[in-house]
Amino acid sequence: MKISTYNVNSVNARIDNLSDWLKAESPDIVLLQEIKCEFDAFPFFELQSLGYNARILGEKSYNGVAVLSRHKIEVTAEGLPGFPDEHARFLEARIKADETVWRVASIYMPNGNPPYNAPDDVSRFDYKIRWMQAFYQYAVRLRQSREPVILGGDFNVILTGRDVYDPEAFKNNALFRPEVRKLLKSVEYLGFYDAFRAQHPAETAYTYWDYAGGAFQNDQGLRIDYLLMSPSALDRLQSIKVDKNPRRAAKPSDHTVLTAELK
Repeated sequence: MKISTYNVNSVNARIDNLSDWLKAESPDIVLLQEIKCEFDAFPFFELQSLGYNARILGEKSYNGVAVLSRHKIEVTAEGLPGFPDEHARFLEARIKADETVWRVASIYMPNGNPPYNAPDDVSRFDYKIRWMQAFYQYAVRLRQSREPVILGGDFNVILTGRDVYDPEAFKNNALFRPEVRKLLKSVEYLGFYDAFRAQHPAETAYTYWDYAGGAFQNDQGLRIDYLLMSPSALDRLQSIKVDKNPRRAAKPSDHTVLTAELK
């Protein structure tokens, strides 16, 4: 079973890139973030023609998450349970593939940095902390599941200095502040393992590069996209890799794909 997470940065703007990648890689399940559209504007037909069912939690012009699957999708949560939120950031589903029922969630955590014109505004960071605290509480409940659980997406958190090209430059950034790293680590301590780091403990591999300044060409990136797996999912993990090909394509997202293969 192959599962991927991809912050597509507008599914309609990247539909050709997404379609080409799906044809080339044929993942069973894809978790999308920042689809940036509502239900009526989502490209269901194009994806169905490639063999994918889709369920989405959309939002006009911003945010939005989706789950694509070659198998039937049963949605189990629209929005982060226990956290009333006007933004579309969390979609959970159960999917039966190869006789195993997987519980998966597509997650787009808040960024948390202030607006450029209001650098002292802390409201976005406060929202991020509250969202992550609620996510931790829900993760406590998910750990009781007997099904293998995979929480994937753009977490907007740089866990360690190895996961950013210049740690010093990001020391005050909301993606790297101690408070957010501690909260995501607390989810790991519950028993949701960073699958990439479990297989590649010393490797540097980024999933996001800014469009500006030749960041991708110079590999000045961040690792902020994760597949967090419960023990029963991690036990099935065979391989996991960052696929840079979508970032090399014409008109790419500023993120690329993280893909895991499981027994």
